[in-house]
Amino acid sequence: MTNRRRGYCNGVRSWLSVIWLSCEGYIDLNWKRTINFGNNDIFGLDIGSSAVKIVALHKDDTGYSVTGAGITHIAESDQNDDRQEANTIKAIRACFAKARVKRKLAVCGVSGTEVAVRDFEFSSLSADEVCAAVSLEASQVCPFNAADSAVDYHLMANGNDKTKGVLVAATNSLIANKVCLAKGARLKCVLMDVDGLALLNCLNGLAAGEQQKQSGRTIAILNVGGSHTTLAVMDSDGWPFIRDMTCAGNDIVRQMAAAMDTEEQTVKEALFGNSTSPELPLQDNFGKACQRLISDVAGTLRYYTAQGKSSSVNRLLVCGGFALAKGFVDLLNNRLGIEAVLWNPFAEIRTDTTKQCEETLAKAGPAMAIAAGLAMRSI
Repeated sequence: MTNRRRGYCNGVRSWLSVIWLSCEGYIDLNWKRTINFGNNDIFGLDIGSSAVKIVALHKDDTGYSVTGAGITHIAESDQNDDRQEANTIKAIRACFAKARVKRKLAVCGVSGTEVAVRDFEFSSLSADEVCAAVSLEASQVCPFNAADSAVDYHLMANGNDKTKGVLVAATNSLIANKVCLAKGARLKCVLMDVDGLALLNCLNGLAAGEQQKQSGRTIAILNVGGSHTTLAVMDSDGWPFIRDMTCAGNDIVRQMAAAMDTEEQTVKEALFGNSTSPELPLQDNFGKACQRLISDVAGTLRYYTAQGKSSSVNRLLVCGGFALAKGFVDLLNNRLGIEAVLWNPFAEIRTDTTKQCEETLAKAGPAMAIAAGLAMRSI
């Protein structure tokens, strides 16, 4: 069954589209207007392929503060998908306990080849006509079967003979998987967002985002995880550009392990500074292994510029678990031809919790940017 809902500009905290869920399924956007979540109701739950990240935030007149956060790696299993699912649920429970979050309502995110974020532009349409037009547009632009997907949209402009906006689509199976994982850990996924939009929301919620708007500079966010890489850009007019790439950290590690004839775990330990083994020839293999990803990013940035959305991207904020690999950001900085910096959003967010949490955010904050953006969605 295809789930279609209408996007509204008024009453929504952000200009970004979001897929809304209840515990049992999909419901209308009006649901949030009748159940107003407060600062202490919802937390961000980022369920990745390699790790689970949780962030709970509070917002007041001085900005955001962290009230709970944690990261837990997911044990790998070579047995079957059921075993890997069990390991993921176990990691969610452990992360929830580590984060010391008192809430049970989670905002989750989706990304990858089963997610699409696209602009649309029609001749001026009435509110009743937009939903059908967006449904037809989704069926034409999504690289998967839109009939088996949830589709949502947000209007950016409706007048002057044009109806413009952004649509989001994600397969029902992908959404259901995230909901089931949260349910297995005795948590409730009440909102479903898109990882790339969560990254932009995170930037917009911080001082760096406001400085970007005032300076007129175009900043892109590159989140490199284990199985997916997400590039998110917002132009000066507030239009989002999101692309997910399949080449990511696991591919790089796998290629390096094959080239050096060693175990993947040994490569990971060397890249992330946890190795007790003799030095590996990382420099000889790291650049080669990263070349496909760098080419994908460069090509996507060229495509973005060619759309006329911006003359060029001025700065690249790099985050995600693989952003912490030795020399990765420097490699991007050298090969992409634009300034690339490691981005830890928690450098701009105060921490009202334990010393251990502060240390986690200082060390692993770049890997938790999506979770922070998901937490901001609820406030």
